Amino acid sequence: MGIKYDREMLLEQVRLQMNEKRYRHSLGVADSARRLAERYGADPDKAELAGYVHDYCKCWPAERMREYLVRYDFPDDVLQGDKNLWHAFVGAIVIQTELGITDPDVLQAVRYHTTGRVGMSLLEKVVCLADYIEPNRDFPGVDEIRIRAEQDLDQALAFALGGTIQDLISRNKPVYPLTLLAYNDLLV
Repeated sequence: MGIKYDREMLLEQVRLQMNEKRYRHSLGVADSARRLAERYGADPDKAELAGYVHDYCKCWPAERMREYLVRYDFPDDVLQGDKNLWHAFVGAIVIQTELGITDPDVLQAVRYHTTGRVGMSLLEKVVCLADYIEPNRDFPGVDEIRIRAEQDLDQALAFALGGTIQDLISRNKPVYPLTLLAYNDLLV
């Protein structure tokens, strides 16, 4: 069990891709993901690794991300969707091709950390939720999500996704279909 990598070298690469605030966020997600993984039975090493790299491309310009999406034939719903979601899809490609991270569990956790999806793996849920609750996050409802995260992973993630959906609707923004489906899936 577990995954081996050179932590210092990886963190050096991650730091080069983002600003200081995003880097601190990534460290917080890695720590939160490890703790959630230990609590709920996911692989803590994979959770931590996915946390470090989940926002690898977040600070990239949209046009650079678009180039990857086109090159790798992503469907139109991704290309026409909110650019804030692109970094997750692109990140899964880039961490594989440029960092050599090939573990499919880690790649999927990075790919779906912003949208969720139906049938999320335990690791995907852990990383997605860790992204919401890491200590540097401060938004209305985050403390409630943190409390729920200590009790029930699925309930906490559904609550978090529900809050995102409500926020998007209140701002007249489209909700990515995978997010709606993930939310519904977590409720059954």
